[in-house]
Amino acid sequence: MPEEVLRKAASEMLDYKGSGMSVMEMSHRGPVFKEIFDETKAKLKSLYNVPDDYEILFLQGGATSQFAAIPMNLIEGGKADYAVTGRFSALAAEEAEKYGNVNISFSGKGEGFKRIPLQNELRLSDEAKYFYYCDNNTIYGTQWSYIPDVNTELVCDFSSSALSKPMEISKFGLLYAGAQKNMAPAGLTTVIVKKSLSGRELPITPKIMSYKVQIEKDSMLNTPPCWCIYMLGLTIDWITDKGGIEMMQKNARERSALLYDFLDESSFYIKMAEVNSRSPMNVTFRTPSEELDAAFCKEAEQKGLLSLKGHKSTGGIRASLYNAMPIEGAKALVEFMKEFENKNV
Repeated sequence: MPEEVLRKAASEMLDYKGSGMSVMEMSHRGPVFKEIFDETKAKLKSLYNVPDDYEILFLQGGATSQFAAIPMNLIEGGKADYAVTGRFSALAAEEAEKYGNVNISFSGKGEGFKRIPLQNELRLSDEAKYFYYCDNNTIYGTQWSYIPDVNTELVCDFSSSALSKPMEISKFGLLYAGAQKNMAPAGLTTVIVKKSLSGRELPITPKIMSYKVQIEKDSMLNTPPCWCIYMLGLTIDWITDKGGIEMMQKNARERSALLYDFLDESSFYIKMAEVNSRSPMNVTFRTPSEELDAAFCKEAEQKGLLSLKGHKSTGGIRASLYNAMPIEGAKALVEFMKEFENKNV
């Protein structure tokens, strides 16, 4: 989270704008929170230029809940295409198989998920109800540099790239994001869905996972994640003050370029993602050994450079450069990488 956002939230923690209440304790159906809710929704709609024929939903359950909700609402007992470019799209495809026929249009598993497919590598089904992909793969440090051209509804998990780059919403049937990377604290799941896709859910779909019901209830079938919605509003204000999504994209490219430029020059560090698939959000690499990987993370932590250990399924090192990371953080990491290399070559 941006420091300015945390300070703003701290200043309003005990008394939100003279209401005498914290956002954490007010009724989600009361007028004060309703204003927060409506304003946050309007801010997100404006930030992404969401068309009027789409609905913004503030839900719970993280991306994992959407692995099931999407096929329950969209597959209609038929077929869907999935591009498997990492762990989370693989889990989504596995979950979808419970509700319909899944065609794996691409799998990068055999290559260690080190790249994103080219458009002409996608094996698309004529009868697919939708095409699903994960825009940014946090574990492997890859990101799609293009929007897939498909002949059906496009569904995108943009959990770890939301608010970091422009997205042409009208090209998608549905986009969703777990908020805990760039948007808000964990607990909020944002769904942007074309209204015409609602009402197609399977009979077994629980009300809590029905887009039709959630649209009708304006995300308030049950108590929504109030604090997280409030924090999302503050984050959007911060992004707007900093120049909008376009500036977030520019900053992300500059931060990650510092690391990638150094990695390309180094003969010590091993890059994990192919050049044309590199993520500006998550930079993944290794040292020559697991022992040195561990030493790197330990020594980095002593210098205040935290959370650099790679995912448990891959090992290695991962630098996450989300919107709130100042460019000074990337520069400090590069300087440490140089020092560590010089000591261990």
